Amino acid sequence: MKIEIKAPSPGESVSEVTIAGWLAEDGSFVAKNEDIAEIESEKATLTVSAPESGKLQIIVGEGQTVRINDTIAIIDSSYEESEEDSKKRAEKENVKHVINQSRELTPEAVGINATPLAKSIITAHNIVLKEITADDKRIKADDVLKLLRKRSEPVNSNRGENLKAVTPLRKKLSERLVSVKNETAMLTTFNEADMSAVIEIRKQKGEEFKTKHGIKLGFMSFFGVAVTRSLLEFPNVNSSLAGSNQIFYPYVDLGIAVQTDKGLMVPVIKDAQKLSFASMEKAIFEMAEKARNKKISLEDLKGGTFTITNGGVFGSLLSTPIINPPQAGILGMHNIVERPVAVNGQVVIRPMMYIALSYDHRIIDGRDSVLFLKRVKSFIEEPEQIFDIK
Repeated sequence: MKIEIKAPSPGESVSEVTIAGWLAEDGSFVAKNEDIAEIESEKATLTVSAPESGKLQIIVGEGQTVRINDTIAIIDSSYEESEEDSKKRAEKENVKHVINQSRELTPEAVGINATPLAKSIITAHNIVLKEITADDKRIKADDVLKLLRKRSEPVNSNRGENLKAVTPLRKKLSERLVSVKNETAMLTTFNEADMSAVIEIRKQKGEEFKTKHGIKLGFMSFFGVAVTRSLLEFPNVNSSLAGSNQIFYPYVDLGIAVQTDKGLMVPVIKDAQKLSFASMEKAIFEMAEKARNKKISLEDLKGGTFTITNGGVFGSLLSTPIINPPQAGILGMHNIVERPVAVNGQVVIRPMMYIALSYDHRIIDGRDSVLFLKRVKSFIEEPEQIFDIK
């Protein structure tokens, strides 16, 4: 029996999608519910799963755009898996398992002799290790990048330029960024937070928290709760402008910016004001994993009354985050750096983080923006106000 696989709809108002990539080869055996393709729209990147086990016939190639419900592949469910097919799938699953494990373990511990940067690129692009040619016994980032360059579509040039189509998601992101510049009166105010107390809580309570809740105690949850509490105290910052009206939200739908290999996505944690500290940590982790693994849904990306973005994970010391419209504000976190500060008249070394609030000055005054950021700072520097092991 031959089963047609249709291009799924990522949500309302989306009429077409692009085949971002095939995760299974044409003519290969695929198992039921196995991820076989990635599709991309202007709103999100999603995966397509096999409805039944069988032999895959690809109809639409990578990079092609199709309308919703067009046939993109066919599965012959009468085809039975051969011994060779079984070996190939086992090898593929083993590689995936090893790479996923490598996020927590050293390369040597999982049997991959690769640098941490090389491993992060391998994970982001779902690269099969046997494709990589290394000059020595250890895989380096350059070895992985060479493979990615080979995959790029070349342009006729004597200097090696590569041409790659801009994805629908990137196009939409570009349009939104330009609209923010043209349609808002965006300003940014800065402050800094001493991270000593948060680091100490993570050190003292981290293991107990992980044992109790099954998840690591990160930094983002402290900021998630601190921002949520602060927004309830400063409703102007948790508002938006709609024509001649200002909308005030009695709830906090908190957007968490997540960098993926397809671009920036902002999953939204609904009713963040109702979450306990542990629930906030879990929600942030789950949304980030869904975005990175292309499991995010359009519902997960809807709405949002305020956003947090963390450039610090990439080493950013200070930046001006851009508002995510129609929201009126966004908080930017940055790298934690030990530097000398004055405390009670003495110069001491403390782990400091610059924090930035970009806001729409049309509806948020300087007073509210500064006091809001100071309130976030107070929660971070005195985290016992918000932290709860329960």
